[in-house]
Amino acid sequence: MDILDDILKTLDMRGVLYFRTNFRGSWGTTVPDYEMAARFHLVVEGACHVSFPSGEKILLSPGDMVLIPNGTSHVLSDNGRATAPPLETILSDVDYDGTGVLRVGEGDARAATQMICGHFTFRKGAEHPLLAALPEYVHVTGTDRAGEPWLDDALKFVSQRMFSGEPGSDATVTRLSEIVFIEVLKSNLTQPDDSPTILKALKDPNIATALTAIHQEPGLNWTVGSLAQHTGMSRSRFSDRFSELMGVGPMKYLADWRLQKALVMLDEEQTSIQEIAQLIGYQSAAAFSRAFANKFGDSPRTFRRELVY
Repeated sequence: MDILDDILKTLDMRGVLYFRTNFRGSWGTTVPDYEMAARFHLVVEGACHVSFPSGEKILLSPGDMVLIPNGTSHVLSDNGRATAPPLETILSDVDYDGTGVLRVGEGDARAATQMICGHFTFRKGAEHPLLAALPEYVHVTGTDRAGEPWLDDALKFVSQRMFSGEPGSDATVTRLSEIVFIEVLKSNLTQPDDSPTILKALKDPNIATALTAIHQEPGLNWTVGSLAQHTGMSRSRFSDRFSELMGVGPMKYLADWRLQKALVMLDEEQTSIQEIAQLIGYQSAAAFSRAFANKFGDSPRTFRRELVY
């Protein structure tokens, strides 16, 4: 079982392309916070400074990409400024209707900054240690791309398709951007090599075995002991190793993952609350409803009703 694939499908990750830029002269804009989303900016020509709330700044050169996993507000500019007009103001000032190229500023066309900007959305309530463990931003440089051939090829294809002007280019780029996001997650770009990461858990034979068991059958009556036995480890060693790599204990991970699967099932109107409770391992619909409300603030029925409307 591909655990990473199951995680991203359950969280309902979807790519959204929101514009291609042509920024000239002196320019800057503040991209707002966006909950349940990960943003990206890929520089095709020119340069772009990115400033973060933490005070960190990076410079994107042609071919560079920045991924901002938690949708944090940031400033894009020509000179590294820390403040700039909100994106909504810029869009309104140039009367941008959401189609074509976002053109801002005046100056030498040969010195324009051309970027592809988009984001990835997730299901309402989506949550996983994988997302929580990601840094404030991931800066993908030309050197990084050279070491990750699949990522490099995907980014090259994104640029080619986006600037081809051919019918269907936006849809192609959107799908390709999802591949890019996955390749970045699978690479070593999200954390220093000496830091424990969720991806190391997926490569650890014992912990990956436990995760596969949980993801294949989340409704089984798993315990720390039964999962440890399944992996061939002692109970204490398994619990410590799981917590070290995943950032949460095995039972907390199981409980949270069951509720993530419940969110998927609530999208399927033909599955009753009672059936969902049984499928994800709860003894009763009442117990499931209490756990769900404690986690998300609404009962499963209220949550489902809001999805419909």
